[in-house]
Amino acid sequence: MRRIVVDVNQTTEPTRRPKAVILTSARTARPYNTTSLEAQADVVWADAESLAGALPGAEILFVWDFFSTALRDAWEHAGSLRWIHVAAAGVDTLLFDGLRESDVVITNARGAFDQPIAEFVLASILAHDKLLHESKGLQREHVWRHREVRRTAGRRALVVGTGGIGRATGRLLRAAGLEVRGAGRAAHDDDPDFGRIVAAADLPEHAGWADHLVLIAPLTDQTRGMLNAEVLAAMKPSAHLVNVGRGPLVDEPALIEALQAGQIAAASLDVFAEEPLPAGHPFWSMPNVHVSAHMSGDVVGWRDTLADQFEDNLHAWLAGRDLANVVDKDLGYARRR
Repeated sequence: MRRIVVDVNQTTEPTRRPKAVILTSARTARPYNTTSLEAQADVVWADAESLAGALPGAEILFVWDFFSTALRDAWEHAGSLRWIHVAAAGVDTLLFDGLRESDVVITNARGAFDQPIAEFVLASILAHDKLLHESKGLQREHVWRHREVRRTAGRRALVVGTGGIGRATGRLLRAAGLEVRGAGRAAHDDDPDFGRIVAAADLPEHAGWADHLVLIAPLTDQTRGMLNAEVLAAMKPSAHLVNVGRGPLVDEPALIEALQAGQIAAASLDVFAEEPLPAGHPFWSMPNVHVSAHMSGDVVGWRDTLADQFEDNLHAWLAGRDLANVVDKDLGYARRR
């Protein structure tokens, strides 16, 4: 990948500071390091409605409201923009054609969510294997019912997505005794985190191997709808799906049908095609579906970590150093260095 080097002459002049727009919203508190950021750049605060008016002359955009799609509509006003930092690992909401074809550099929050999401996946697997959801339901009904639970060590997990989050997940699951494989862009053996990586494009051929199929892939044109009826048909009837990637990775109608028919056993879903999940959605009332509110990486202090990442990159920008976590706009994610 082309190495990004910021032009020192354009970013470190002592007589001026770069204009930086921070895209936020009324529902989101400002970064804790606001005072520090405003000491280093001419910061303009904007929401979706005011973004177009804020962008002219801005070189930097910090997308603090990381689910916002406002930049697409305001793009014609972003003629001076050179760098966008997104306070999220996924950048799918930003990769419209105009931005993808431009020279604007995108960086993201790669690394901030690796371990928290890995822990969430392991917790989801343990809750499924140890029947913890069922036990809580019985507790609410004051029912004492002895059951036998599954041993987790020795079971198989296929982790779809071999970036930083996927690798942290693979390592943690292996430490818990699971046999783990990855599914990524290209197949190869002897991977340090997964052992074996299979091609995600061949997922129907490999889905039947897994007791737990974990989706952590970024949302791209290639991965949208990758968990479809064909893959579901190939999975074990006892299989458990975990999705902590993006909702549109899954063909939700096909998943609902597979769960209702007993084609797979259960699903732990943290992300959905529509968020918040609508009140009347079937997932809410399905006993073999476990819903969480897009929170797998949101540990206490996570927003401060995201704010620190941007400030670290701002220091690099001002000093003319390489930016961290540069996104490959063709692939849709930041590659490992």
